[in-house]
Amino acid sequence: MEVIKLVDYTDTPIHMKEILFVKVNDCSDEDITELFRISNVFGVTIIDYDGTTVLLQCTQTENRNDDLIALLKRKFVNRIEIVRGGSVVIESVGISER
Repeated sequence: MEVIKLVDYTDTPIHMKEILFVKVNDCSDEDITELFRISNVFGVTIIDYDGTTVLLQCTQTENRNDDLIALLKRKFVNRIEIVRGGSVVIESVGISER
């Protein structure tokens, strides 16, 4: 990947988000209902599902994604696959979000 510009935002108000995909396998009807509930609470998008598998997409802060992963690991033990894309940042105009 080509790096075009690198900026140090250490002391600058910023907006920072990380993309996260989580696939939950072997879901029952109750599991799917629970995943739709969790998606509403966490602001997660369900981008694909069939009868037994649900694919979630989350674009939140790293900490918020960590919280979601911890919850899903507790509720769906050994049934999740996780892909994290890393954080992206832009300088804030007025409000900061890390």
